[in-house]
Amino acid sequence: MNLSTRTITITGILSAITIILAVTPLGFIPTPFGLATIMPVPVIIGAIIEGPIVGGLIGLIFGLFSFIRAGSPFIADPIVAIIPRVLIGFLAAYSYKLINQQLIGSGIAAAVGFLTNTGGVLTLSTLRGYLTAEAALGIAVIHGIPELVVGVVTTLLIFKVLQRTQVSN
Repeated sequence: MNLSTRTITITGILSAITIILAVTPLGFIPTPFGLATIMPVPVIIGAIIEGPIVGGLIGLIFGLFSFIRAGSPFIADPIVAIIPRVLIGFLAAYSYKLINQQLIGSGIAAAVGFLTNTGGVLTLSTLRGYLTAEAALGIAVIHGIPELVVGVVTTLLIFKVLQRTQVSN
């Protein structure tokens, strides 16, 4: 695989943003239902503008930092903390490529990415015995829906800026 200077630069910048969001309160936006994370946004943006490998790599960084800074027992499990975050990059990239319109595609990629994050973490947490199915469903509805909305809006706003600066495809 031959990586261009652009790809390396974008990967580095988005990885740094991911780390900043993970180690500061900047990665969370208050909602009436609690804090919504925007940490998948750099993963999704990387996946949209550079493809699944870059998205997966940034997702790996997101997952590693989630695991290192685990605030709950199920995130202290590397399978729960890392696998869904890597999958964000792959699934967001491929869902973006399926749509033939950049703005709509970026919104769909954002929705897929956030659903992968929340759904993946909650599903694996349930399968590994950390949560009951009822608890996971409750978290998905009460916390996941506002996070999805915040995440899609944030991603769309950033994508529009990137379009104007011609960073996006």
